[in-house]
Amino acid sequence: MPFGVDEAGKGPALGSMFAAAVYLENPDVLPDGIADSKRLAPARREELAAAIRDDGRIRVGVAEISTARIDDPETDMNSLAVAAHAEAIEGALDGVDDGALETDSITGLCDACDTDAARFARRVTAACSESPSLASPELEIDARHGADDDSKIVGAASIVAKVERDAHVESIAEEHGPVGSGYPSDPTTREFLASYAAEHGDLPPFARESWSTCEDVLADAQQTGLDRF
Repeated sequence: MPFGVDEAGKGPALGSMFAAAVYLENPDVLPDGIADSKRLAPARREELAAAIRDDGRIRVGVAEISTARIDDPETDMNSLAVAAHAEAIEGALDGVDDGALETDSITGLCDACDTDAARFARRVTAACSESPSLASPELEIDARHGADDDSKIVGAASIVAKVERDAHVESIAEEHGPVGSGYPSDPTTREFLASYAAEHGDLPPFARESWSTCEDVLADAQQTGLDRF
């Protein structure tokens, strides 16, 4: 399985979603301790992500899906997850020498972001086929639920994607103060959104405005403002 792909940040109300693809010819070169990123402490994830990126035998591609793309009414999260996987694959395979490959195709495994894993694989394959840089060699893409647990390469991709997402959230927090994880269930995130909306009468620019959590927070702040008059 020469490449694996996973995403981080599909469900939060704040910030971008990221996908990462990891390509290598020999899975044995991956560092020890690879696992689904959710099972690893942040410091360990950062160590492993750095080791993956620093190894010249491993190619890494990262795609960022901004809040503007997420809030676009012409799309949906499943479609954006497909696009993110395809863009990450394109980044990881950029510069791969077709002539040096022993076969006419490259196989890959995605952690499925759709209830129908086979459908997700077909959609990612179709999205990749639209990229001129992925026209050759042929890609054989599979998708499975829980692939980040079952496949070391997909686990490596999940670590890179999660570290990218964490760094993104940290950069937001450096400018705006504690924002939590960005997930709707996080009390710190909800408190930040409520305070920001109450103070500014609007949502922060990195909020996913189309998320019901954000819509509700903004509606409550606007109603509170009206009640003062």
